[in-house]
Amino acid sequence: MTPELLQQLSRISVMYVEDEPGLRRNIGGMLEVLFGSVLLAKDGEEALEMLKMHHPDLIITDVQMPNLGGIGLVKALRAKGDMTPVIILSAYAEVDDMIEAIELSLVRYIIKPITETKLASALEKFLSARAQNLVLEAGWEVDFTTHTVFAPTESLMLTKKESKLLKLLAFKKGVVSYGEIEQVVWEGEYMSPNALRLLAKNLRKKLPKGTVKNLQGVGYLL
Repeated sequence: MTPELLQQLSRISVMYVEDEPGLRRNIGGMLEVLFGSVLLAKDGEEALEMLKMHHPDLIITDVQMPNLGGIGLVKALRAKGDMTPVIILSAYAEVDDMIEAIELSLVRYIIKPITETKLASALEKFLSARAQNLVLEAGWEVDFTTHTVFAPTESLMLTKKESKLLKLLAFKKGVVSYGEIEQVVWEGEYMSPNALRLLAKNLRKKLPKGTVKNLQGVGYLL
């Protein structure tokens, strides 16, 4: 792994979920060298309990485990609106599992044995997606690929229009005019003043207080 990759990983927290004690210990030790913080869980059920108190940046989990496997774990998270990035590990290339993995928006589905090349490729993909995220303030981050706001204690899903408006405000310096919002967010269709006010109001509820501001008669800015 490159020095740049290692430096980025040193600021990342990860949860590793594996039911086999020896493998959990060995892989866990390797992850502790790479990541800034590592949590270990023996199955999906324990992972869900730990995730009530902890909020890792990445989850790496085995597929086949007693009580609750990796796919079941991710389904439970996604059902709650938790879009934490996940890398799935499996000893077998099960077609059904791989199809479900794609539908669950995973970072990658890795076939064991885990090699440095496979892991590095998955982690580079994870970091690349993360680099596109918008950090609002400490503990608040927006992932535009999954339309999710990661708050200190929960994950909040953005609607299509909310995500478009926030992205427009984030990546344009200064005030975004009403006309620009109509063109980009409403894709050129008619935008009523009430519709825009309601959209901004709903978006504000999912962001830190004071994030989105309105300049009366001009437009909005972040």
